[in-house]
Amino acid sequence: MSGGTSSLVAEASRLAQGLVAPLGRRWLHVQAVAERTAELRRAVDEAEGERLVAAAWLHDIGYSPDIGHTRFHPLDGARHLRDTGWPGVIVDLVAHHSGARYEAEERGLTAELSEFPLPDGPVLDALVMADLTTGPSGERVTYDQRISEILDRYPPGDPVHQAWLFARPVMAECVRRTESRLAAAQPR
Repeated sequence: MSGGTSSLVAEASRLAQGLVAPLGRRWLHVQAVAERTAELRRAVDEAEGERLVAAAWLHDIGYSPDIGHTRFHPLDGARHLRDTGWPGVIVDLVAHHSGARYEAEERGLTAELSEFPLPDGPVLDALVMADLTTGPSGERVTYDQRISEILDRYPPGDPVHQAWLFARPVMAECVRRTESRLAAAQPR
């Protein structure tokens, strides 16, 4: 990756478009998640806002068959970003977005995901909220609607379905914390 902080979001958008736009509906989701994070920037420190939006653009690049080697998109996306010189915080956010650690456990990829530190905090919380309040075609949904959609889409024996049985309450807390931060950031 080249360029400074001011170009971070633009470079993320370009990379995501190149890797995800060919995937159709997934591209609609990614664009809407990035748009949603622009609204959620008030929930994070001003200095972290660009990283949040950049991570939103990049969170699903691992679905691209060009880089999807393990077929576990958070890991594939993070490895690609790390190997091409993206900032560590962006790489870690992509690796751990939206409960990836639970799915990694179901897939037997916990050791591989542990290559990336868990960036627990307001930025990850806001990324989770953006991703999990955006439907698969980019429509705005509630957290509960999104999780129900995921559980309906994947059969009970699928690792994704199993992961969400454990991740659901934990990721709900990410959403709740982000909502609280947004409420605290409202002008009085």
